[in-house]
Amino acid sequence: MPKMKLVGVVKSDAMKKTRRVEIPRIKKHPKYGKYSHARTVCYVHDENNETSIGDVVEIEESRPKSKLKRWTLVSIVKKAEKIGG
Repeated sequence: MPKMKLVGVVKSDAMKKTRRVEIPRIKKHPKYGKYSHARTVCYVHDENNETSIGDVVEIEESRPKSKLKRWTLVSIVKKAEKIGG
């Protein structure tokens, strides 16, 4: 079976070689039909610490690397823009 690939935004880079990536989605309530925002949080292995907060990245499923990490970084789709200096 092919590995699942997703695109999300880096929300935290406080840990070494680990990034917290959020994947936003919209879901529909089954009974009432109202749409609501939801997110999926993935902990991603970033071997070279290439990413920072705000980057849009592509991630791929992998074997468990730690208690929470089950994803690896494939590529950086878009770097975050620096504001200020």
